[in-house]
Amino acid sequence: MQDQIFDLPHGTGNPRNSEGSFVRLQDGRILFVYTCYNGESWHDHATADLAAIESADDGRTWESPRIIRKNDADNIMSVSLLRLQDGRIALLYLRKSTFAPDRIDCRPWLCFSSDEGASWSEARDILGLPPAYLVINNDRLIQLQSGRLVLPTAWHRYSLSGFDPRAIALFFLSDDGGSTWRESKEWVLPPSKITTGFQEPGVCQCQDGQLLAYFRTSTGMQYEARSMDDAETWSDPQPSRHFPSPAAPLSMKRHPKTGEIFAVWCDRDPRWHIDPIEGSWSRTPLVLARSSDNGASWHSHRMLEQKPDHGYCYTAMLFTEEALLLAYCCGGGKNSAVLQDLRIRRITL
Repeated sequence: MQDQIFDLPHGTGNPRNSEGSFVRLQDGRILFVYTCYNGESWHDHATADLAAIESADDGRTWESPRIIRKNDADNIMSVSLLRLQDGRIALLYLRKSTFAPDRIDCRPWLCFSSDEGASWSEARDILGLPPAYLVINNDRLIQLQSGRLVLPTAWHRYSLSGFDPRAIALFFLSDDGGSTWRESKEWVLPPSKITTGFQEPGVCQCQDGQLLAYFRTSTGMQYEARSMDDAETWSDPQPSRHFPSPAAPLSMKRHPKTGEIFAVWCDRDPRWHIDPIEGSWSRTPLVLARSSDNGASWHSHRMLEQKPDHGYCYTAMLFTEEALLLAYCCGGGKNSAVLQDLRIRRITL
C-alpha cells in the first residue's frame, strides 16, 4: 500500500516548519505539535511559536494549524510530546534567550495537559541551571517501564572564542512524573578527536529492559552506548556499523505490541547509490529499518526519501494500530533549505 503524505511547507510570514512530536489522544485523534517560525528568518534562533494540528483518521488527513504556545523568548522549538503513565500529556520544548553578546541560553521547559491538549499548565524551567546551551532534539523525552523519565541532552560549552560544537551527552532523570530532575550518575564522553563530540542524543528502551542510546557524530557513523540500570550508568560508547551517517540525527522507537525497534536515519551506505548534492547537507537518503533482537542486528531496510538535493532529518515517530507515522524536515532544492519544510508520512505496517 502506498504511503500517505501530508506536507507543511514554508510560506510568506512562515519561513520554517520543523521538529515536531505526536501523541494519541484518548478519543482516538492524533495531536501533532511542531515549531512554526514567523517573521522572515528560518534560522535556529529566530522567532517561532508552537503550532498544533490534529488528525481524526489515523494520520491520513490533518486539520488546519493553530498556535498553542506563543514565543516568549528569542525562540522556542524542538517539541517532545509524551503520554505519561499517570494519564497526563507532557509537552517539553527548548527555550532560547540571549544572556550576553553572542551568548544564548538554551534549556528545556516543560508543561502538562490533563484535558487531552485542550489546555496546558504554566511551563517552567525544569533544571534551574546557570546559563547553558543544552540541545534536546524533538521527540526525545521517554518514560521507562519503571516510570522514570529520561531526557537525553547534549551539553555545549562556550569557550573564550565562542560556541563549542563539541558536545558531551548528559541524561536528566525524573522519578516523580517530571516534578523534579537530576543528572544520571554518569556522563557519556566522546573521544577527544571527534570534532562534533556526541551531539543530539536519543534513547530507546529495548524489550528486555536495557537502554540503547545513540549519538550524532562527525565520524561518518552514529555511536551507541547501553545502560542496564535505567540510564544511571553507561557502557563505553562505540561506533555503530549499522548506522553509517553524516552529521545528522538518528531516531528510534520500539513498537509497543511487537517489541521490534524501528530506526530512521540518513543512511550513507553505498548500496543506495545516492550521491548528495548542494542543498541536501548530505542528509539523504532517508531510510527505515527494524530490529527484532534489541538492536543487535537490523533488517527490512527501506528507502523512504532519495532526492539528492534535499535533506531529511529530525524525525518524530508514532505507532498506531495499523501504521507508523513519521514527521521530518524535507526541504532543499532551489526554493528552500533543509529545515524549512516539514512532511508527515503514514506507513501502513
